Amino acid sequence: MSKLKKVILSALLLAILIIFSRFVSIKTEVLVISLSFIPVMISSIWLGPKYSTVIAALGDLIGAILFPFGPYFPGFTVSSAISGFIYGIFLYNKGQKFESNRKFILRLIFSSLIVLCVVNIFITSLWIHILYGKAYLAVLASRVVTQIVMLPIHVIVIYAIEKFTRPFFEKYMSTEEVTEND
Repeated sequence: MSKLKKVILSALLLAILIIFSRFVSIKTEVLVISLSFIPVMISSIWLGPKYSTVIAALGDLIGAILFPFGPYFPGFTVSSAISGFIYGIFLYNKGQKFESNRKFILRLIFSSLIVLCVVNIFITSLWIHILYGKAYLAVLASRVVTQIVMLPIHVIVIYAIEKFTRPFFEKYMSTEEVTEND
């Protein structure tokens, strides 16, 4: 895929991420339920860890500046970047032919488990504890249930979206343009 296509796709996914995280989500002081995982995971699959890390971090930063729903705390941006990087490491296809569904699902489950358990439960709970002064174990306990519920949602939604969009991606994005000099 050309660099121009990657930048354009990144910008599109970043815009979708900001819309999903700021307008299509349920927010409380301790809990956020959002569809913002979709553009981050799609960028991880199609563009790789560098792009997905930047998209996740910029999505949090720009969203917090333009549409804040609490005080800005850089720890959440770090958590978003770590999530984008983890998804990118495990899900990036590296421009090869798409692999078997079983192998993709296993990588999807494993990456989601790491992000949901390590980043969303432990690290984000720490940020909430630091920012709001809530008891760490209480925040941790409340987030565990949410993340257990979110695991199958992440896997099913991303698998379905990837499966549906794969033919379009292969047709329009993965082929290089032929120039007049070729």
